Amino acid sequence: MQTIAEILEAAKAAGSIGAAGAAWQAAEDGTGLEAVRHRMHQTLAVMRDSIKDGLNPSLRSVSGKVGGQAALMNTAAQLPRFGMLSKACAYALAVAESNACMGKIVAAPTAGSCGILPGVLFAAQEEHGYGDDALVDALFCAAAIGRVIALQATISGAEGGCQAECGAAAGMAAAALCQLYGGAPPQAAHACAFALMNSLGLVCDPVHGLVEIPCVYRNVGGAAQAMAAAQLAISGVPCPIPCDEMILTMKDIGDAMPQSLRETGDGGCAACPSMCGRG
Repeated sequence: MQTIAEILEAAKAAGSIGAAGAAWQAAEDGTGLEAVRHRMHQTLAVMRDSIKDGLNPSLRSVSGKVGGQAALMNTAAQLPRFGMLSKACAYALAVAESNACMGKIVAAPTAGSCGILPGVLFAAQEEHGYGDDALVDALFCAAAIGRVIALQATISGAEGGCQAECGAAAGMAAAALCQLYGGAPPQAAHACAFALMNSLGLVCDPVHGLVEIPCVYRNVGGAAQAMAAAQLAISGVPCPIPCDEMILTMKDIGDAMPQSLRETGDGGCAACPSMCGRG
């Protein structure tokens, strides 16, 4: 399963992208489905703990620039304003802040984009009551999608910009959410394609080289992109560009990015006077 087209073909027999992903992983590991699902449940547990850790209002990074901000979003006054999106964004920021504060997270697909997938999935669980087994199925869907992006393009900000990190995470989360909501495999692929389309050109510009600013806030934006992409697809709107083509387009754009916008800390937000000491 090295392309989205191959994933969709496997999903025809398995019933879903998540089921196809789990079957592939079991075959790759030489174990049974029960073993790989158990391991994914452990991954899910780490994600849940990272949200809890990141919502600590006293949390601060070593630089002191981030931490405690997810707690500001996760209040009784703020959460009702934007529905499920409020939770998804608060949780995405919580995980990203936990990472910036040296907490334990799951790279999904990277540490810099670690908040998007758990933020979206746990918000959906709380909103609609999905069980952990359904979330594990969604994680296998996300993993299958992420593997293709890594194989066909990149998930490295230093190689492809933040579109390869938060963009890829948004695509993974969009597909996972689409499956969680009962969408067909082609709809999950459309959701991923939309998320990637709307993240094209996103640069990697960490201030002082730290995974803090703007990284933690890009996780919030990625969660919103994922939900919007899933809504498009689950509503029956097809992405006009196939997902495999969108992945290759992301790679082409990453290859064309100047070095200053690929994790060097020389351009973008990192070069703003207020951030680099010239303000």
